[in-house]
Amino acid sequence: MDKKLSLSSSVLVTIASLLLFASLYFPWWGMQFIAPQYPEGLDIIVYPHKLEGQVDIINGLNHYIGMKEFSEKNFPELNYLPYVIAGLALLVLISGWWRRWKGLAAVAMLYAVGGVLGIYDIHRWLRDFGMNLDPRAPIKIDPFVPPVYGENQIANFITYSYFSIGSFLLGASFLIILWVLWKEWQTCSRKAS
Repeated sequence: MDKKLSLSSSVLVTIASLLLFASLYFPWWGMQFIAPQYPEGLDIIVYPHKLEGQVDIINGLNHYIGMKEFSEKNFPELNYLPYVIAGLALLVLISGWWRRWKGLAAVAMLYAVGGVLGIYDIHRWLRDFGMNLDPRAPIKIDPFVPPVYGENQIANFITYSYFSIGSFLLGASFLIILWVLWKEWQTCSRKAS
């Protein structure tokens, strides 16, 4: 099936593209560290192109357990991810106005693969940071893997990993695309019967 998308579907896909592009300006993921000495919490906030939050304080504390420093230079993805997302947003826009069902389905598959790879990448980095602790660190703890999403305890710190506004925009964009594909497929199926 390679039917043309309706004009209203093309408009929805344009909105999906704009949401995807807008996600570049919001944080995608974060981790909050709470301990008796930091009841207000310390945050690492990850944008697609930078890190924010109390990164220096967290790095100072992580030094005691032998964890590598969080820094933008340690995450090369931050250098090219904005271009990948902008390119994907452009592909979504083009597929919407090209108005071919197969083209939009192909972009949706690319989008889904990118999402899975993105979550895997976060997990990979968390695993690397938690499992490769310096054995000469002053405080010895067992290696660990913080969750991509959820709560974890490390020494006297409770950490909360969470997705943020940028991720919700990505998700909303993807859901719009899936809805358009489903709606167009339903329309085509009704016409065929």
